[in-house]
Amino acid sequence: MHGLLALSGFTLLFLAFLVFYGWLNNLKITHIPKAAVALSPKRLTPESVRKLASQLAKSPPISIKEQLPPKTGRRYIIVGGGGFLGGWIVSSLLERGEDPKYIRILDIRPPVRDDIILAQSRGVEFIEVNVSDADAVEKAFNAPWPSAISKAALPELTVFHTAANIRFYERHETFLPRSEKVNVTGTENVLRSARSAGASILIYTSSGSVALRRSRLLLWPWELSPPHFLQVVNDDETILPKRHEEFFSNYAVTKLRAERLVRAADKTQSSGGAHGVLRTGCVRPGNGVFGPRGDMLCGAYLIRQTNPSWIANSMQSFCYVENCALAHLCYEARLSETLLGSKNPDIGGQAFMIADPGPVPTYGDVYTTLETLSDGECTFPSVPPTLMLVLAIVMEWYYLGRHLLLVAGYTFAKLLPPIEGDLVNLQPSLFALTSVHLIFDDSRARLPPEKGGLGYRGAWTTFEGLYKTVEEHRSGVGQSGRRSDLAGVSLGFGRGKAKRAVNRANP
Repeated sequence: MHGLLALSGFTLLFLAFLVFYGWLNNLKITHIPKAAVALSPKRLTPESVRKLASQLAKSPPISIKEQLPPKTGRRYIIVGGGGFLGGWIVSSLLERGEDPKYIRILDIRPPVRDDIILAQSRGVEFIEVNVSDADAVEKAFNAPWPSAISKAALPELTVFHTAANIRFYERHETFLPRSEKVNVTGTENVLRSARSAGASILIYTSSGSVALRRSRLLLWPWELSPPHFLQVVNDDETILPKRHEEFFSNYAVTKLRAERLVRAADKTQSSGGAHGVLRTGCVRPGNGVFGPRGDMLCGAYLIRQTNPSWIANSMQSFCYVENCALAHLCYEARLSETLLGSKNPDIGGQAFMIADPGPVPTYGDVYTTLETLSDGECTFPSVPPTLMLVLAIVMEWYYLGRHLLLVAGYTFAKLLPPIEGDLVNLQPSLFALTSVHLIFDDSRARLPPEKGGLGYRGAWTTFEGLYKTVEEHRSGVGQSGRRSDLAGVSLGFGRGKAKRAVNRANP
């Protein structure tokens, strides 16, 4: 009897310790460091959101036109142009007056966005291709342009490479080939084909997450804060992670490898063309590219409606998609000027961080904005971060263990069910990406061309981008769920709503 009581007492004491540890760890990994508060001290409230929204509703719509570089008359191949960012690059090219017949989209599946489908009816060409298939990519790049265009008069060719496999939830090296196939091998294929097609400019969409250092969020009781809890990242190459375990996930590892391939290809020979050389550059969008028409972040929140979260206090730079598309066009303009003999500094073969203008928000600011502007339809119930992290670790063990057993040929492993839906996102890499404070310094990109910058400014603040995202979602224009329905972690909340929203958006 005494032994049973002692065991019960020990069990209760141990459970009390776990509860206390979880509570204490939650405090440590959710506080906002003073240095971060100093960078962005003001938080949004429902009242301030309504006030700002009222001001925007009474003002002329924000436009990117005045910041767009002028029409070039060049040919354009947008790899991944049927997707989210690539589609916005296509829209921006058309908005500034480029000939639709000079624009070619390469993507693994046909576009579903109404604006891109309309662009196809105006002459924009689509070729279905998997970038990991070298022969298919080569064939698509060298396919004849419309017969109305004389071959002798073909303009110079620019390539925007935005295609990627965003498996951010995997961090074990055994899964690297899954990300390398598209992100690295695909980029090699695009570079090879661009040179064979005579391209003179290639702009690659990298990721700001290549500079993110992995943190550790289960702390010892005596530790006050996680390592690398506040990261202010810029274009300094010395801050980049060096070892695999320093990157937040395999996605960042492979994006950096691809980026280095692109940068090394600068000034290499390109077949044909007036210049006979390929100039390249990379754009590193600030963590979280969002916007209407198929994002994996804020638009996904609106589609899902109920979004359990544990990162409301995380302060992170965002990048509204039209700002991001603009940065790509700015880089193209700078390289084009260099090819034409500009005396400005040559910035070919470099990488530039990009983020929204204005104050850096917390995820809580984003949540307050979306919940207020959606009249409460989009909600963000809070869940304990330490508990979710422990679940994520268990999820990763199962995900990795099942894979290793299958690879080893154990028959019983086939009986283990795979992790399906967005639950696969609930792994430690998600925490490494979203539970730290991540500020992107894009001051070098904002420098004028004569000082070695892109001349990028950005037209929308993050709040203004969120406002437009909600407005397009309400109108139905911005609902494209091919990517959004797979993003985030719903924990079963709102999945039916998400699927219904996707069905409405893609009849």
